[in-house]
Amino acid sequence: MLSAESATLVRATLPAVGAALDEITTRFYATMFSDRPELLDGMFNRGNQASGAQRQALAGSVAAFASALVTEPGTYPQAVLDRIAHKHVAVGVTEDQYVIVHKYLFAAIADVLGDAVTPEVAAAWDEVYWLMAGALIAQEARLYQDARVEPGHTWRRWAVVERVEETPDTVSFLLRPADGAPAPRATAGQYVSVRVRMPDGIHQLRQYSLSSAPGDDLRRITVKRVHGHGAPDGEVSTLLHDTVDSGDQLDLSAPFGAVVLDDTADPLVLVSAGIGCTPMVGMLEHLAATHSTRPVTVLHADRSPGEHALRPRTRELLRRLPGSRAEFWYQEPDAQEPDAHPGLLDLTGADLPADALVYLCGPPAFMREARTQLIRAGIPARRIRYEMFGPDLWLADATG
Repeated sequence: MLSAESATLVRATLPAVGAALDEITTRFYATMFSDRPELLDGMFNRGNQASGAQRQALAGSVAAFASALVTEPGTYPQAVLDRIAHKHVAVGVTEDQYVIVHKYLFAAIADVLGDAVTPEVAAAWDEVYWLMAGALIAQEARLYQDARVEPGHTWRRWAVVERVEETPDTVSFLLRPADGAPAPRATAGQYVSVRVRMPDGIHQLRQYSLSSAPGDDLRRITVKRVHGHGAPDGEVSTLLHDTVDSGDQLDLSAPFGAVVLDDTADPLVLVSAGIGCTPMVGMLEHLAATHSTRPVTVLHADRSPGEHALRPRTRELLRRLPGSRAEFWYQEPDAQEPDAHPGLLDLTGADLPADALVYLCGPPAFMREARTQLIRAGIPARRIRYEMFGPDLWLADATG
């Protein structure tokens, strides 16, 4: 719990710190990478650094944590911590790195806020930082232990068994551990980090959902080529599409992710757009493999049937699940899906079970709109779980 004295100071300075967080995190990353450029090799996503997404996510998480400490004393925003902890272990964050972050983050706070950061204010925010760091360190230690991963030894070689072209812009890789040992445990809905060496020698990491059943040693990831549309194209997705084929090997982390399929009998509603279908297909794979009888509704939006990744596999899995159904929306519909709705996802008049558990994945703007529509359709907010690809820029809803 935050001490009473620190809580008073944090509450009083939270507006000023919050307003300056973008500038603070910008300076923090610039200074840290200038002094410690090795952190860009295999730890931080330089695409997210260039776009500003990473600093926005950091600012949002710090603000959400500090706000929770002063508005609900004695409690932590667990949804925020869960997401951060899983992302951290998936890229190999270790306890000693929190000391490095502390050094550069607090130097940035002092630089940006100047004389407003009195010793008392600095001590109060220092308490916030170490409460957050301590909670994350403890949670990450448990995640490493559960995954049987030694911190600092994240990566394992996997062999590409097969490459499958799903759509013109989407490819699946079927993978098996290259060392012949059993695959690590996984749960439907989880993701793995993939580490690749870029042409300039720098390693970059990206997370990809498991789009196959998690119960055997053959795993599938499905990668959409990222087009920049004025910004740089995705460097990792481009490399995987252009250079990786059957017989090659990739470095993968163990599976992680807090948004996983539960084991209740509640009706399921799986809502996705674009490549957000991948964790949903992984869940369907698991349900089919375990002969589940849970009612399942799949709601997916895409540009066209031809761009809908894993669409034939989704249809096949639904045929194996009694009581399941699907509705698709396409901006450019065609005869491949004659019953699909034209346009964007529209849940007006949708018949959704009030006791459904909803999983949501897709671009942030889509998820915001879909969540609003789901609540209007009678689904309580607490029953809606979402997965965010990349830095989590939706922290307000994570705690709602």
